[in-house]
Amino acid sequence: MRYASITDRLAHLGSGKWSLHLKAREMAANGIDVIELTIGEPDILPDTALLDEASHAMRSGRTRYSNGRGEPGVLAALAGKYRQRRQDVTERNILCFPGTQTALFAVMLGLVETGDAVLVCDPLYATYEGVIAASGASMVPVPLRPEKGFHLQAEDLEKAVTRNCRVLLLNTPHNPTGATLTRDEIAAIGEVCRRHDLWIVCDEVYEELIFDGAFASPFDDPALEERTIVVSSISKSHAAPGFRSGWAVGPEEFCTRLLAVSETMLFGGQPFIADMTAKALSEDFDTAARMRERYRGRAQLIIERLAGQNLLHPMMPEAGMFLLIDVSAMGLDGASFADRLLAEKHVAVMPGASFGEQAAGFIRLSLTVDDGQLADAVERISAFSKGLDGPERDPARVLEHDLLTTT
Repeated sequence: MRYASITDRLAHLGSGKWSLHLKAREMAANGIDVIELTIGEPDILPDTALLDEASHAMRSGRTRYSNGRGEPGVLAALAGKYRQRRQDVTERNILCFPGTQTALFAVMLGLVETGDAVLVCDPLYATYEGVIAASGASMVPVPLRPEKGFHLQAEDLEKAVTRNCRVLLLNTPHNPTGATLTRDEIAAIGEVCRRHDLWIVCDEVYEELIFDGAFASPFDDPALEERTIVVSSISKSHAAPGFRSGWAVGPEEFCTRLLAVSETMLFGGQPFIADMTAKALSEDFDTAARMRERYRGRAQLIIERLAGQNLLHPMMPEAGMFLLIDVSAMGLDGASFADRLLAEKHVAVMPGASFGEQAAGFIRLSLTVDDGQLADAVERISAFSKGLDGPERDPARVLEHDLLTTT
């Protein structure tokens, strides 16, 4: 039988990147005491007022068909949210989708196709490669350097641009590193995009989880507003990933053109979820603030507990719900470290290679377990690293690592 080429392009880009996570779940189901630090799933529930709103809306008959753009209430709420950042935003600048992932998929279908290329920072969120490949376009990685705090450098972007590039897929605050771009950095990046006539698709799902400093976006820069599309959702800001409520915000012409794509895929979302989302965006909830403090504290806990471990190098994130640890001085790559850590100490972390070549020497820890569990996990990680022997602890490897990370 014959299949469409998309099935070949995506054959290795599905759940395979999460194989260690799935293995950990299987071990836990078999009664093994596994501490799961793999996926970014908020460890608090949505505010009860939002759950009540969804329930009330369902019981009031808000279960009928919607329209392709989005329910009037949520469109108005989104327009209000983004008008605080840019005065000219209206409902015509918005399309609603079931989550950021679907928004990204549709946006890429609307911007690129076979023969085109998309610039993506490396490390990158694990599903980006798939949404690009689905369109037929190719991915051009732009390295994020640890010595620059994983902040995208305009000169690195400039070097990576090819004649086929049409889009820069940006993510700030960034998953998996937590790096958060400044206004000046975005201006410099935006200048490169203007010079090469690139769209900027900016995933801003962690906007409300910045630990210190201000959020900045190309969407807010008048010089970039006609080439910038924001995708986001309430998954992280309101601890509601299972509700699958997201959106894309961009130029009116873009939204008009993409509407038919959205309608062909979905033809509307669930009105009761739209009502819940409108309430989430229109009123003040402390969900994000509580998560910010938890995740900041847990990141600091890891760094403090690993102080003095000269072979493990945790990096304090600037935002989000993850922390990277550089394990390359151990003489193991992140994948080998993660596999052995799960097998020997029953701690599940994500191997950095799941997020690109630049993260191959790292592991990613989720900060979404309680402090006690996290402290236990860090003790197990520390004990595992101390227990390694043989070539993994070759002093020459440690010296080489230290020289590389300090130059």
